[in-house]
Amino acid sequence: MSHDPEFRSLRRARLRFGVRATALSVGAFLLYVLLSSFAPGVMNQPLIGHLTLGLTLGLGQFVVMAATAWSYVRHMRTKVDPLAGHFRSQLRHEPLRPRSSAHGTAAHGTAPQAQGARGYRTW
Repeated sequence: MSHDPEFRSLRRARLRFGVRATALSVGAFLLYVLLSSFAPGVMNQPLIGHLTLGLTLGLGQFVVMAATAWSYVRHMRTKVDPLAGHFRSQLRHEPLRPRSSAHGTAAHGTAPQAQGARGYRTW
């Protein structure tokens, strides 16, 4: 299955989004830390009353994380889940091929790994 072009596009879509989301989240946090360390005068600028720019940017980290989580869920539902569902249905309709294992096989006197309800290996 790993050689299937659709499977590769599924992996690429997931990886591409993950790299972008991670870069955005880590970049926003790194910018906040660098501004706090090297530009304290800018971060201490009062906005309204006791609310400073630094406090606003710090609270903005929650907004960035929430937006990242929301876009992750939206991306998975629209781009990745349809392809994953396609592969899941293919796996359900194809007969399972026994996996050869170097550890436990019936030839060596031990039972093979138990299969779960969906045919996945259970640990």
